[in-house]
Amino acid sequence: MSELLQTFIRHCLNFPIMITSWFVFFFPFESGFLWSSVFAIGVYIVSNFSIKKIQQRRIMKKHQMTLSEYFHIQQQLKEANKKIKALNSLYLKVRSISSFKQLFEMNRLAKRIISLVRSNPKKFYQAEKFFYAHLDSAVELTSKYTLLVSQPVKNKDMKLALQDTRETLESINTVMEEDLQSVLASDVELLKMELDFAKLSVKQTEKPLYLKGESENEREDIKYK
Repeated sequence: MSELLQTFIRHCLNFPIMITSWFVFFFPFESGFLWSSVFAIGVYIVSNFSIKKIQQRRIMKKHQMTLSEYFHIQQQLKEANKKIKALNSLYLKVRSISSFKQLFEMNRLAKRIISLVRSNPKKFYQAEKFFYAHLDSAVELTSKYTLLVSQPVKNKDMKLALQDTRETLESINTVMEEDLQSVLASDVELLKMELDFAKLSVKQTEKPLYLKGESENEREDIKYK
């Protein structure tokens, strides 16, 4: 379940609670409009916090994670989202279609990896290099590249540095594709196992049933008589 969906569910659950608590404080306790509103907002905040903790506990239990693991991964996801925003801010600074496509592909791969880890935090351990190194390198090099390419004067050394940076960024894209494949590896293996099981089930279902002591040849003879 995505973080956005969890937030939506919390608000849907808490809004009726807040409204109900306002009526309770306003009428039976006669707290007045202002204080009833304050108390209702307080109830909303406490309820939202409690439901959020329950959701987090369910995720940790589902994926067999400790509290420290869960919060560490959530922190890494937040940092990764900040870096994605930094990449997005560079779109208007690139000077060629090829560089734009390269940046677009980099963003696409990064967002896909982050989305998969957010839906299943355990996948973080299959993409640690992406979070700790590859995404940082992508942001840093792209930022420096856009800075240099925007300069009006370019000497030979700068042109060579820009060409080397473009090639390095292309290599980073390739590495990020490998990161994505690593994250998806367990899903692919699970799919293969499910396919094998499904094929076995189909074969067993299609296998004809014979009477006790009846051979396959005898069954064929009866079929064509």
